[in-house]
Amino acid sequence: MAERFELAPGYSVCRVVNGLWQLSDGHRTRSVQPDEAVRDLLRLVDAGFTTFDCADIYLGVEELLGRLIRELKRSRGVSSAIEIHTKYVPDRSTLATLEKTDVVAAIESSLGRLGVERLDLVQFHWWDYDQPGYVDVAGWLSELKDEGKIRNLGTTNFDLRHLRELVAAGIPIVTNQAQYSLLDRRADQALTGFCSEHGVRLLCYGVLAGGFLSERYREGVEPQPPLANRSLAKYKLIIDDFGGWRLFQELLGSLGEIAAKHSASVASVAARWVLDREGVAAAMIGTHSDAHLDDTRRVFDLRLDTEDFNRINSILDRAEGPHGEPFELEREPDGRHAKIMWTDLNRRRSS
Repeated sequence: MAERFELAPGYSVCRVVNGLWQLSDGHRTRSVQPDEAVRDLLRLVDAGFTTFDCADIYLGVEELLGRLIRELKRSRGVSSAIEIHTKYVPDRSTLATLEKTDVVAAIESSLGRLGVERLDLVQFHWWDYDQPGYVDVAGWLSELKDEGKIRNLGTTNFDLRHLRELVAAGIPIVTNQAQYSLLDRRADQALTGFCSEHGVRLLCYGVLAGGFLSERYREGVEPQPPLANRSLAKYKLIIDDFGGWRLFQELLGSLGEIAAKHSASVASVAARWVLDREGVAAAMIGTHSDAHLDDTRRVFDLRLDTEDFNRINSILDRAEGPHGEPFELEREPDGRHAKIMWTDLNRRRSS
């Protein structure tokens, strides 16, 4: 049975969230057939994987989930059998001039694309902290929550200092989405403790590092650019910061042996490790079909023991990075990580 976690009174989610970035127009390399995609998503729902992560900037994904909601209502007679977490991500170029009407319009657009009256969770992202309007925007989102347009509020990629500002301002934040994996433990440095203290739960992405944390790359040749997609390019940089391909291969080898011991997979071990961390509510995995469904189910039954953790820690103790807080490197002007970020996806949608 799928594990669930109560994020707020009366609102629970599956602890493995279906991350749907890979279905967005800005990521995929082939066209998605909507009817086929909805059938795949229905199979995930039937297996207990009822929680989906999307965003206003994941071009085409909110619309696809709207089709899923309509199909659930048509074929099952229900429209509330799933949880949809979207995001509000204003373009970086608009941050200095944002007004409440812009925020309202964005939320109304998400409601319209999904075909719902209330958004289950809106996760707020802010590209540039040198632009001070993020507290105001969070306040406007909170007002929309009070009006019934939003059920729960969260943040995406907020660091400790700026998340603390929102909490101190009385914004009812229930989650913070952060990149967190065996290769990227930046959240451990300060964020997890604060979140646990203030009832903010972590929703973790990058858990499998875009697929690098799997058998596919074990004893493999180090990939060279250009890589197949931006996700692989992003997480290859994390591997480089972690300690390079050799240390990464040593980690994969140990994960493979732990997986064999538990009749599991490298990916399942990597996901279970994240789920067992302090303050983690759920791990997002880029599962948009049932191709790996049986393997993903094993995450819920897997229990890592002290020997497993000690073996993993013996490698993690030698990691060189990445350093800083979550998303700090990704904000660094002209930095390696920042260069692969697209900060104007709403403008891309409108064009």
